[in-house]
Amino acid sequence: MTHSIAIQADNIRARIGHTQILHGITLGLPQGRWTSIVGPNGAGKSTLLKVLAGLLPHSGEVTLLGRPLQHLPGRVRARQLAWLGQNEAAGDDLTVWDVAMLGRLPHQAWLAAPSEADRAAVETALKSTGAWDWRQRALGQLSGGERQRVLLARALAVQAQVLLMDEPLANLDPPHQADWLGVVRCLLEAGVTVVSVLHEISMALHADEMLILRSGRVTHQGACTDAVTHRALAAVFDHRIRIHPLAGQWVALPQMHREVNTS
Repeated sequence: MTHSIAIQADNIRARIGHTQILHGITLGLPQGRWTSIVGPNGAGKSTLLKVLAGLLPHSGEVTLLGRPLQHLPGRVRARQLAWLGQNEAAGDDLTVWDVAMLGRLPHQAWLAAPSEADRAAVETALKSTGAWDWRQRALGQLSGGERQRVLLARALAVQAQVLLMDEPLANLDPPHQADWLGVVRCLLEAGVTVVSVLHEISMALHADEMLILRSGRVTHQGACTDAVTHRALAAVFDHRIRIHPLAGQWVALPQMHREVNTS
C-alpha cells in the first residue's frame, strides 16, 4: 500500500553556531504512519525534528501536508502540527488542566473562553495519558514522569494531523512507556502521522518506518520489520547491537565484543 507524504524535506542543511549538523537531508515521511528516528549520539536527530517542526533556521525546503511550511500562517501550522520536545518549559504554578488547555490555543479566538470542544479535547487527552486524576494539581508538584505525561496531553489536545515528539519516553517507567505505545497506536488508528526521536531502540522498532541517521545524514529509511533495516541499524551502532525476534516483536540486544586472548 502506498501512502501520501505528510512531511517532505528537500536538501535540508542546518547548523548550530558554527557547527554544521545536517548535511543535505532529503526524505519523505508517510501520512498516517509512525516513523521513528534513531541513531547514535550526535547524529542530528533532535536537530532534524526541530527543522521539520519549523523551530530551527535551515536551508532547503520542508513541506507539511503538501504546503511549504514556511508559508503556512502560524495558527494554521499550530493546528496541523503538534510538538513535544525535550525538557519542555511550562509554568510550574499552572494546574495540569491549564497546561493541557494550552494545546487548544490554536483553535481559540484571542482571549476567548474555552469552548465545550476545547474542554472535551483536554479531558480526552488527560485521560489517555493517565493524568486526569491530577488535573487540579500544580505542574510543579509532579514528578518528572508525571510532568512528561501532562506535556504529552498538551500535545494531544491540539488534535493535530501530525505529531512530532523528541524523546517522549524520558522519565517514564516501563508500564507508562507501554501506555505511551498504546496512545500512539490509537493516534495511528485515527489517521494521525507520528514522528518520534527515540533512544529506546526496542520501542522504536514498534514503529512502521525507521529513519536512521549518522553524522547528520540519512543512512537508511525503511520498514521496521525489514531485515535490511535491522542490518542498517546494527551497522550505525558499529554492530554493538543485534535485532532479535521475541514474543512476536523485534528487540535490540547488546552485542558484546569479546577480547581475544593471544597469550
